[in-house]
Amino acid sequence: MTDIDVIAREHLSAAGGATHGRSAAMVAQDGPLRQTVLALRAGAVLGEHNAPLAASIYVLEGSVTVVSASGRLVVNENQLEIIPQERHSVEANEDSVFLLTAVTETHLDSGSGKA
Repeated sequence: MTDIDVIAREHLSAAGGATHGRSAAMVAQDGPLRQTVLALRAGAVLGEHNAPLAASIYVLEGSVTVVSASGRLVVNENQLEIIPQERHSVEANEDSVFLLTAVTETHLDSGSGKA
């Protein structure tokens, strides 16, 4: 069993001393599903990147802003939001930790010819 609270505290501490102000650990992986704990020091930015097929962000502590062409989406502690299906970045409004859940690919059943 994974204790997300312990991992969150460890990575928030690590982010405080990291050059770019961030630290992360993948905590679960099952086929195309990935769950990652990310910690960002206040003011740190996770640079612009492509969105996975589907993703959500759940803020465990602090507050972050997801920035995309569609606008700025503030996600506060204990809030869950769907990540826009477009290039985006994430900015820490304060020291923050969040759980990113992402589907990175689809799997086709090649044996039956069905999707």
